[in-house]
Amino acid sequence: MSKTSIKSTALESNVNIAQDGFAAWSLQGMTRYGLFFLCILMVLLFSALTPSFASMLTVQAILASKSKIALLALAATITMIVGKIDLNVGFGIVLWHILAINLQHEHGLSWQAAMLVVLAASALYGFLNGLLVALADIDSFVATLGSGTVIYAIALWYSGGRQIVADLPDSFYALHHTELFSIPLPAFYVVAAAIILWLLTERTPVGRCMYAVGGNPTAARLNGISVNRYVIGAFVGSGLLTGFTGVLVAAEQGVGQASVGLDFLLPSLVGAFLGSTTIRPGRVNVWGTVIGISILAIGIAGIQQFGGAFWVEPLFNGATLLLSISLAGYAQRRRMSSRKKPKKG
Repeated sequence: MSKTSIKSTALESNVNIAQDGFAAWSLQGMTRYGLFFLCILMVLLFSALTPSFASMLTVQAILASKSKIALLALAATITMIVGKIDLNVGFGIVLWHILAINLQHEHGLSWQAAMLVVLAASALYGFLNGLLVALADIDSFVATLGSGTVIYAIALWYSGGRQIVADLPDSFYALHHTELFSIPLPAFYVVAAAIILWLLTERTPVGRCMYAVGGNPTAARLNGISVNRYVIGAFVGSGLLTGFTGVLVAAEQGVGQASVGLDFLLPSLVGAFLGSTTIRPGRVNVWGTVIGISILAIGIAGIQQFGGAFWVEPLFNGATLLLSISLAGYAQRRRMSSRKKPKKG
């Protein structure tokens, strides 16, 4: 039996206000939507303490800088739904953004062709990771850590360990730097990706099968679900979204360097883990991930406006990761204990 790195389901029992009382109903509401209310509270608090925080400039800065992390967090969410962790949301982006630039700079490809090559390569790479996890039965954390280190080494070799500076078309830079209604274009990519993933995971048989695989792969297999197919498919989807994010990083910076990318790993995983504690507590879900990233983005932006030192952001991310894992573990234990309790009546 294959091992999973994280449970994709936890406490999801519905509380009835008539049967269980107002206190239990209110507690469940705060558990599910507490982080959303915390987002609003943080915005109000930072706006009151720092009037410049409540400005369109701050909103644009947050959306432009954190949209790529949000996309990577959604990529991590895909594999977490099937009970796996994909560390290549951090490692893979290193090679993909270098490749997107170099294919145009040295090989003369149009940016459209370069993007297609990157997407194809990232999907294939996700497929290979899926094979390692599903067929070779290697723990996903170990498999993606190993493959991620390899692809990072390839990025170093491909770039020669130096910056790749290129004169790229304005239309390519526009992928990141364009604004619609004063909103940075990457924010619309996040919304589109979130809606598509939400519809796929919550409104289709494919999504139900993914959650079944993540919750109990043995039971899913006994019910005729092809566990390996869904695990491999999740890694392909994660790789594809990571590749697209790599193209956006290239369009933002216009410079390829191996030092870019690993800084995205921790906050994207934090967002996905934190998201599993809200909306559907203990269950990895798309909108929870979006709220989790919003918590990180608002918190860091507010602290920075207070003059936070350079080490504040990694400290905030690390502390939030520990907190989110603790909350997810607590929800999982509550779920298990609720299963053991006999039903009344």
